[in-house]
Amino acid sequence: MSDELILEVVTPEKMAFSGKVDEVTIPGTEGEFGVLRGHEPFLTSVDIGELYYIADGKKTYYAVNTGYAEVTGSKVTVLIETAERADAVDKDRALKAKEKAEAALSQLTKEHSDYEKMRLALLRAVNRISVAEKLSQN
Repeated sequence: MSDELILEVVTPEKMAFSGKVDEVTIPGTEGEFGVLRGHEPFLTSVDIGELYYIADGKKTYYAVNTGYAEVTGSKVTVLIETAERADAVDKDRALKAKEKAEAALSQLTKEHSDYEKMRLALLRAVNRISVAEKLSQN
């Protein structure tokens, strides 16, 4: 068993993070899960939500979109559509996206072809706002 845990957060555009961490918590589609070094290996899907890791006693938050996570005893690789660190979130833009999605959803029925797209846009906006607000809590 390795004495360190490496986290890699990868989007189609970039390596959002790569480094040693003490632990990581990921929003899985079956629920949030945490990983420490020495964890049993597994592969799972990632949902829209808050990913955070702890390194040197400090929590760092990311707003993430859907994807996959591979866990081994010494490494966690998260392959996701988007990852935005809390201090990079444009909260005003996220608030506008939330308002736009809420307005669109209020005009749509669940059967409408754009309903799911707008529902997911709302979830992403709310998640980005929530993650951005973590900065003021730390």
